Amino acid sequence: MPQLPPHRPLGDPPTTTAPRRAIPPGAAEPRAWGRTRSTDDDGPWHAEAACRRDEAGLFFAPSKEPTADRLSREAAAKRVCAGCPVMLDCREHALIQPEPYGVWGGLTAAERRVVLSRRRRAAAPLAPDVAQAG
Repeated sequence: MPQLPPHRPLGDPPTTTAPRRAIPPGAAEPRAWGRTRSTDDDGPWHAEAACRRDEAGLFFAPSKEPTADRLSREAAAKRVCAGCPVMLDCREHALIQPEPYGVWGGLTAAERRVVLSRRRRAAAPLAPDVAQAG
């Protein structure tokens, strides 16, 4: 698999648009929002990412970006993520890698650091209570 460019989290947008599978009336969407893909699904998770249709600049900060502009850009990126069928796969990828920059899976780099910190604390063994040791 080719290495993804650093400025684009999910590779270059496809040059052609693949036809979408038709869903019969009344049938449930095969992958509902917020669900992770099963291991039986074909292809990489990022092939279905909503951000493939957007510019990388929405998901990555330019240098010396003013705070108001950054917050606005991040909010717009999170709106794209909110409707993405592979948002949780993307988020887990960014947490496992870990991706140090950009909005991935609806979380900024700072938000991902908080999640990782919480996960480390939850996984750490509890220290014995000093008062009970005496």
